[in-house]
Amino acid sequence: MSFKCLVACTSLLLAGVQAVPSPLAKRYTLADVYDHTNWLDKFNTLAMADPTHGYVNYVDANTALNAGIMHNQGANQVYMGVDTSSVLDPNGLGRMSVRLSSKKSYTHALVIADFAHVPGPACGSWPAFWMVGPTGNWPNQGEIDILEGINLNTDNQVTLHTSPGCVPSVGSGGMTGTPIGEADCGAGGGYNGCGVASHNGASYGTGFNANGGGVYATLWTSSGIKVWYFASANVPSDIRSGNPNPNGWGTPQANYAGCNFDAHFSNMNLVFDITFCGDWAGSAWGSSTCSRLASSCPAYVAANPAAFKDTYWVVNDIKVYNV
Repeated sequence: MSFKCLVACTSLLLAGVQAVPSPLAKRYTLADVYDHTNWLDKFNTLAMADPTHGYVNYVDANTALNAGIMHNQGANQVYMGVDTSSVLDPNGLGRMSVRLSSKKSYTHALVIADFAHVPGPACGSWPAFWMVGPTGNWPNQGEIDILEGINLNTDNQVTLHTSPGCVPSVGSGGMTGTPIGEADCGAGGGYNGCGVASHNGASYGTGFNANGGGVYATLWTSSGIKVWYFASANVPSDIRSGNPNPNGWGTPQANYAGCNFDAHFSNMNLVFDITFCGDWAGSAWGSSTCSRLASSCPAYVAANPAAFKDTYWVVNDIKVYNV
């Protein structure tokens, strides 16, 4: 996750949807399942300073569990949220939250994340589900922001961050989103990134949750990176059955091709976080309607704990398939 330069580009045409999976479809083998039975065994909960300079206090697993901001929910879900009761010092540590990174890293994968709820829009918030290489070598081993937004955004933004020289084109079949940001995913030292805005109000936040949740599927291979979104009622049957066939999923939200992906992406971990303000949400504060509420992003986040009642994840599961 890094600050994104938001420069709108030209929309691309949708490709036709293949309704019936091909009988010759590639078989994807299940590598890992992340769910309520093993969440804390397979993720590290990182009590760390926020590398994106947010107004946030990331706490360890025991602190999060004791505070109720992370726990199993219902029969088979995982909840991750933030402190919604404390009025804070805007010059202090920040609002309590969690940042999780998978213990296992991947080079190429089909990642299918099934959400019952994602963080709703709120001034100052910056939630994300993403993949990233080792922190000490960022951005040389890449970053894929799969589900991300700030402040009162209503639609998702997918973004790649790399070392210089990854200049992707749109893959065969097109995409439903619109390119934004830089042509080179490594521009600005990797901080700017090359993004795709979904322009679909159901793809993020309140609209996503109103559909009863949904699925984000990310296919990362040597030849490209694609991201699909499905509302819960429209999740393909092959995903539900555990036999995913991306050839039958229609046009992806984001479709990157034409870069030497193996040179720019490797050994990436799955990451969840919710931060506040920082390099993106904080930098955008002055130009957003949120600026009417407080003089600064930290001032608002510190004084308004109840504003973040809807700022939480509920995850059904994440399945990672070998490709």
